[in-house]
Amino acid sequence: MQTVPRLIQTFIPENYNLSLSMDRLGRKFSGLVSIQGNLPIGSNRIALHAKDLVIESALIDGKAAEFSFGPNDELTISHPDLMAGGHLVVVKFSGNITDPMHGLYPCYYEDGGVKKELLATQFESHHAREVFPCIDEPEAKATFDVCLTTETGVSVLGNMPISYQTNDGHNLVTTFQTTPRMSTYLLAWVVGELIKKSTKTKRGIDVSIWATPAQATDSLDFALDIAARSIDFYEQYFGTEYPLPKSDHVALPDFSSGAMENWGLITYREIALLSNPTSSSISSRQYIATVITHELAHQWFGNLVTMKWWNNLWLNESFATLMEYLAVDALHPEWNVWLDFATSESISALRRDSIDGVQPVQIDVNHPDEINTLFDGAIVYAKGARLLRMLQNYVGDANFQAGLKQYFINFAYRNTEADDLWNEITQASGKNITDMMNTWISQPGFPVLNVSRIDDKIVLSQEQFFIGPHQPSDRIWPIPLAASPAAIPDLITTHDAVIEGTIDTPQFNIGDTAHYITNYSEPILSALIDNVRNNKLTTIDRIQLLNEATLLARSGRTSTAQLIPLIEAYQNETEEHVWTMIHVALNELRKFVNDDEATERKLRNLSAKLARPQYERLGWTQQPNEPEDDTKLRATILNMMLYGEDEAAINKARELYNNHSLQQLDAELRPLIISSVVRYGQEQLVDDLLKAYTKTQSSELRQDICLGVTSTRSQVMISKLLDNIKDSSMVRAQDAAHWFVYLVRGRESRTAAWQWVRDNWSWVVDTFGSDKSYDDFPRYSAGALTTKQQLQEYIDFFEPKKDIPALKRVIEMGISEIEGRVELIERDKDAVRQALNNL
Repeated sequence: MQTVPRLIQTFIPENYNLSLSMDRLGRKFSGLVSIQGNLPIGSNRIALHAKDLVIESALIDGKAAEFSFGPNDELTISHPDLMAGGHLVVVKFSGNITDPMHGLYPCYYEDGGVKKELLATQFESHHAREVFPCIDEPEAKATFDVCLTTETGVSVLGNMPISYQTNDGHNLVTTFQTTPRMSTYLLAWVVGELIKKSTKTKRGIDVSIWATPAQATDSLDFALDIAARSIDFYEQYFGTEYPLPKSDHVALPDFSSGAMENWGLITYREIALLSNPTSSSISSRQYIATVITHELAHQWFGNLVTMKWWNNLWLNESFATLMEYLAVDALHPEWNVWLDFATSESISALRRDSIDGVQPVQIDVNHPDEINTLFDGAIVYAKGARLLRMLQNYVGDANFQAGLKQYFINFAYRNTEADDLWNEITQASGKNITDMMNTWISQPGFPVLNVSRIDDKIVLSQEQFFIGPHQPSDRIWPIPLAASPAAIPDLITTHDAVIEGTIDTPQFNIGDTAHYITNYSEPILSALIDNVRNNKLTTIDRIQLLNEATLLARSGRTSTAQLIPLIEAYQNETEEHVWTMIHVALNELRKFVNDDEATERKLRNLSAKLARPQYERLGWTQQPNEPEDDTKLRATILNMMLYGEDEAAINKARELYNNHSLQQLDAELRPLIISSVVRYGQEQLVDDLLKAYTKTQSSELRQDICLGVTSTRSQVMISKLLDNIKDSSMVRAQDAAHWFVYLVRGRESRTAAWQWVRDNWSWVVDTFGSDKSYDDFPRYSAGALTTKQQLQEYIDFFEPKKDIPALKRVIEMGISEIEGRVELIERDKDAVRQALNNL
């Protein structure tokens, strides 16, 4: 693909003075932007980004200037006297407010039966150019003076506190204080009727949570507490003060991503910020806490110090993902969030990173159309966070902290590349980690460490780990082994190594702190499994052993049938997070028995058998003062019992549903209960639940209903649910991918959902073609398809679309993923069925 020019090389902005008038009802805006900046020596033009804007006039230093549009959203402005040095560029422009959730767009909601709207912005990654002419590149940092003219009777929020407001009865004019130096993608505003709750941090920073008046005021309390305490934590951990006077957090009814770290004005989906104190689940509160801490980490990583270009997006997202866990662990140590890290980030990172063709953490970006392909949550977020966790463990937390503190001191309000960070941590730790970390972030994939015992020696060898078809690879990594006993070295940098001396049961990657997996030979593996039975491994190591076993089975290094006795070794487990992994491992077996009813019954029986002791201990009802882990574990156990088609469990779910309102149901169990009654009940239940879906203001309840009704076995209802995805009065565009993924993953709904996405691809393009969620549809389809016929259909449909930059990589990986799954089923199906039938 053509490499676009970097416009900062033609003009370096210092300050934007932006005045924008918004006509919400007319769906139009108009504005005037004055840009003070410098023309470098050798440049003879001023080029700005402007997309879908009408340019009415342009001035350079008060003189009328010529302007023209070129490729790649370039607006070139010039006049004959243009010379190197300082210049003031003034552009008058106008544009449209449109429904796609980027640029300046409306958010829709109802309050007391009245339809209302907010206006909000979303500028990451390169959408500021849709609202005003600018140099829309992260390196082009400048200060911003913003003045907004809006309708009256609304709240107007920006990055900075309000300097002053005037109201003539027709228009509200709001002028904000000048921002610090920042990138265009972090500029933001929200306009509309809003409620709020506020507090202050220990240092006096104003923190506010905002939502529409349709939301209950007490749903803002939990987020307010987390946000204020998170800022206190980060100021202490980073040794650097939060740089702004306020921190606003706004729940938007329509929002494409989970949240966005706009400096001082963080925007969220409602489900990612609002928590009903009486009806929200523990899982929901934990999710909200991680989202808030993630976005607040960006106020330092990304906002105060920003990557020079999008190839280093991971400097933002990987660090924010690591820091969300560090912060939540400090705020709520009882949650044991590093176990969540092991059962979420680790699983998603390792599975995605094992497919040939996966992107590395740091990847070249030459064109804006490629930027949205970077936001692969399993790689830039999860894998990147695992690599930074590995680095933190390798150099020690104190050295890691010291390096970060110096990084912020040296690069505040500036732009950086990876080596800038590595240099600071090297200086702080005394360990030269630059080469090690650059290898990890630049190479795709990860190693498997093969471990065997020959006589009195432990023999190690590493190679790239793959699941599915792949090209030969000779990549090696510097692996921090994190092993026991101490005789094993800290680091291996070669293809193989031999450790002399008698070591009974070596264990590698203790604590799951490094991004590799271990393939133990017998009898080492058997000894570790005995340690599981005897409870001699830590919780996180029990999770890790089972997770790695599922990966080794997927790759063909072991048989999937070997998972069955391994899972049975966990039958006395009591830890919630380990049970999550047991459930994941059991789910690995489902695809082998979908077309064999008798063997599937054996798997269902195994699920119920394993869960029954905990089912009898926990029951259906929360006990007074029970541990939160037990409350969450109950949901996993009941899920396993319901999959096991335990008659008593099915009847109890129906009884609870019939005797309680949706809001009265235990929020931790509500999606399970809905799924069960829908799956084993009448079609009318789906219609009743869809009515509740459209009426409720609770995003958590809407999500639970979505999860529940997509479990229907009725083809009539499945068709209706698929049709609803395109109906914006039923399903918001932000939620469309959720409905699709639940349906395409469902056994009874997969075929219809796969056909639907192909039949409705033009709607997908029209609705999401410019959005980061565009590639969700080929990605989720690839994650669900299981047969040779479906593989060929995927190739036939998506191969012609590989020339679309936003889809190319995800399509190529999707083909590999399905090929690997089909190959796995053919290879292991008979052995898995025999093992189940022998139970």
